[in-house]
Amino acid sequence: MLSSHIRLVRLVPATVRLVHSLIHNPSCSFMDLKALISSLNDFASLSFAESWDNVGLLVEPSPPHTVNTLFLTNDLTEEVMEEALQKKADFILSYHPPIFRPMKHVTWKTWKERLVIRALENRIAIYSPHTAYDAAPQGVNNWLAKGLGVCTSRPIHFSKAPNYPTEGTHRVEFNIDHTQDLDKVISTVKAISDVPVTSFSARTDGEEQTRISLNCSQQALMQVVAFLSQNRQLYQKTEILSLEKPLLLHTGMGRLCTLDESVSLATVIKRIKTHLKLSHVRLALGVGRTLESQVKAVALCAGSGSSVLQGAEADLYLTGEMSHHDILDAASQGISVILCEHSNTERGFLSDLRDMLSAHLENKVNIILSETDRDPLQVV
Repeated sequence: MLSSHIRLVRLVPATVRLVHSLIHNPSCSFMDLKALISSLNDFASLSFAESWDNVGLLVEPSPPHTVNTLFLTNDLTEEVMEEALQKKADFILSYHPPIFRPMKHVTWKTWKERLVIRALENRIAIYSPHTAYDAAPQGVNNWLAKGLGVCTSRPIHFSKAPNYPTEGTHRVEFNIDHTQDLDKVISTVKAISDVPVTSFSARTDGEEQTRISLNCSQQALMQVVAFLSQNRQLYQKTEILSLEKPLLLHTGMGRLCTLDESVSLATVIKRIKTHLKLSHVRLALGVGRTLESQVKAVALCAGSGSSVLQGAEADLYLTGEMSHHDILDAASQGISVILCEHSNTERGFLSDLRDMLSAHLENKVNIILSETDRDPLQVV
């Protein structure tokens, strides 16, 4: 009967918990969950994340939900969840998504299912940014690059803007000569595409013609093509261009870093150990390279870097983990490889993130960094 009473207290709505908190700490502030999510998306758009990733709000307590304490962790394990409960977190930002593969049931059988149950029972929201923070200009990979020393960097693979700069996904252009009904063609095309049509004078094969240009969606494109194909003369002179979203010069996966001054590989290793607070890293020397070989260009990727680093031209690859065969491929090209274990290349970013989010959220919530979160591997 006593345990049943305790569970009922845990499930008291957030508004009641909030009032209780305010009585003990009248100076504390808070944010509504929806407002917090909106602010986090403004900080780093989820559109930056890879298509295979599972990012954003993963667990949501029944509304309304107010957030007083935001808890940061790299990995949300059961031990970390226990810490979050002890510190009365209302919101967990877990860099890695604790829910990645679809769940067919939510029972007490597996540890990830138990995380969801405990979060809902205790009215804790769970949010994961993962590769959105990898790509962001102020994100994980930029933080990792700071450990190299003074350098300039750019993404290895650039992200694209979330939206097209103009309406539509395709541009259709064709010419109309004086023998065709210009007004009829333009009115018909306008009715199909529902976007402005641009026309201008053009000279083709010494003949004055009118050039028609319009942007349209994939669906409207089929209708435009169907209309133009009815007129062989028009259709033969039609050009269809696929529009691309513009590249974002400071946003994307991985970083290619050029050091201001070349240094020895041994010096780079020392800098990385200091930055990541590690006593050991793993090293694969490139063919013909030694610890005294000079390093000018470093390609890096926090976490698992095989796919991102593949083909990058550099003296050194820096990442958390790579497959055995990818390491052999890099070494055969004279590229040395430093591995620090997966989350060791990410976790230190959370301290910077705490400060950035405090400023971005205008100190409206209390932000706590996990003390129990750690990489599961250790050197023994």
